[in-house]
Amino acid sequence: MASLRTIEDALRSVLDRAQPLSAETIPISDAAGRVLAAVARARVDLPPFPSSAMDGFAVRAADTPGTLPVACRIAAGAPVSAPLAPGTAAGIATGASVPNGADAVVPVEHAVESDGHVEIATAVQSGAHVRPRGGDVEAGDAVVPAGARIGAWHIGALGAAGVGEVECARRPRVAVLATGSELRAPGDDLEPGQIFESNRLMVAALLAAAGAEVVLLPIVPDDDAAHQDALARGLAADVLVTSGGVSVGPHDLVRRLAGGLGVEEVFWGVAVKPGKPLSFGVRGRTLVFGLPGNPVSSLVGALLFVCPAVLALQGAADPGPRYEAARSARSLRRNAQRDEFVRARRGWETDGVVVDPVAGQESHRIVRAASADVLVHVPRGTGELPAGSTVRDLALA
Repeated sequence: MASLRTIEDALRSVLDRAQPLSAETIPISDAAGRVLAAVARARVDLPPFPSSAMDGFAVRAADTPGTLPVACRIAAGAPVSAPLAPGTAAGIATGASVPNGADAVVPVEHAVESDGHVEIATAVQSGAHVRPRGGDVEAGDAVVPAGARIGAWHIGALGAAGVGEVECARRPRVAVLATGSELRAPGDDLEPGQIFESNRLMVAALLAAAGAEVVLLPIVPDDDAAHQDALARGLAADVLVTSGGVSVGPHDLVRRLAGGLGVEEVFWGVAVKPGKPLSFGVRGRTLVFGLPGNPVSSLVGALLFVCPAVLALQGAADPGPRYEAARSARSLRRNAQRDEFVRARRGWETDGVVVDPVAGQESHRIVRAASADVLVHVPRGTGELPAGSTVRDLALA
């Protein structure tokens, strides 16, 4: 095998070729999980008028303390036409418009109302419990920046600012293909020598969560014609991800046949364990990833390279991978040649997040991986990282 790419160099090569796709305008009701292609700006001042932060009485601060006649009552959503006359108060609901002339709100629990008057025992400051117009955002201000992946909190902010539609990069169309004559779909009956195929479904789930529109191609046996036909179909997508068949064995057909279909291989082999025999190439603007067949190797490759590429195609400002800091519960042996990713469980202690490796780290043991919720990054080097060391982890869910 040629010299292995470092994770950093391989990821840079991928992201350099993952150019954002064209944008489309969508309603914010459909925008969760999408990436903004252009900054979304407020249509109105928010609040659009001075509003009350409390149920109570709108007053002129200069008229307090004192006993004031209640001139009117203002409900949320009700128009206010007349200014508040000096020496009077207005009953007001939370969110209602503070009338002109009033500059403070006295909470109902700080006032005593009887016989059409309200008694306010202490002086209030001008501006008390009044939300000023534009205090949250002014019309034309940025609400959500370009490159942000839209979450529920963004949708709330956009809706409040009057933004009904946003520009988002279209979802990348990703074709996922598993190769191997030994593979059968889960639920089928197994014959001797056969195993259930899981990588395709696992990778599809990861990429759908990253915003992709996933097309599952049928399992392909180790046959040139079948491979060539499936690869050709997959190359019509924005991204083609294959699982298996990328090493150097007699039945590893993917790289050779992809090359025959015009795929330019950018690299093959990454200094990572598990997941070393990973390939990446391009044909035009289509990105082509060849993931190893071992399930955990496939998982690691998808998290490190394919998910960031899918997000980059959508214009994400930070496509990842997104590491978090933690403390290792055990010592971790380092690999001199390759960065290693160890399956672990995350826990919380008084001094922070702790990650504890699970038993059974071999790359074929995908069921063992199901008990983990993070991958812990162990940088290449010699010796051990002692227990208690600060490490980085990638969430699996």
